Amino acid sequence: MFHVNPKPGAEIHHTDPFAVPAGQRSPVRRLRGRLAAPVTLWTAPGPAGLTVSSTLVAEGEPDRLLGLVDPESDLWAAVEEAGRFAVSPLGPPHRQLADRFAGLFPSPGGLFASGSWTDTPYGPVPSDAGGWAGCRLDTVREFGWGLLVEATVEAVDLAEETTPLLHYRGRYRELT
Repeated sequence: MFHVNPKPGAEIHHTDPFAVPAGQRSPVRRLRGRLAAPVTLWTAPGPAGLTVSSTLVAEGEPDRLLGLVDPESDLWAAVEEAGRFAVSPLGPPHRQLADRFAGLFPSPGGLFASGSWTDTPYGPVPSDAGGWAGCRLDTVREFGWGLLVEATVEAVDLAEETTPLLHYRGRYRELT
């Protein structure tokens, strides 16, 4: 049977049918959604990877990187074993890549099967990303429903300045 949508111009996935109704959402989750966050890809030897939008870099002696990661992710298991990882800032062309590593987009053949990758001692990084930082794991602790990862930045390789991909209110956004 073929069903025609009676509303011209309506999108199939206009809203998430599993989303919690607005009045029942956690105020803290709503606050977090209103804070624009950079979209980064964390990778580790193995290889393993995860899209992370809770990343903070602190300049100092030594330079540090903080982030919240899923304790049940393949990335965390690889970081815990290797003691090191890479962080790549993503740009607007990387929306599908970000979704793939977030588990929202299919990845036939594995997460690293498509795209161009550069091997580093910290993990593979997308060849067309805005650069990457190589990090040594220092400490980790439970933080909310995730793990707060603290690391020392040991290497930085920056490409030409690129436009960042941001996560804001559940969607990707670009600076305009």
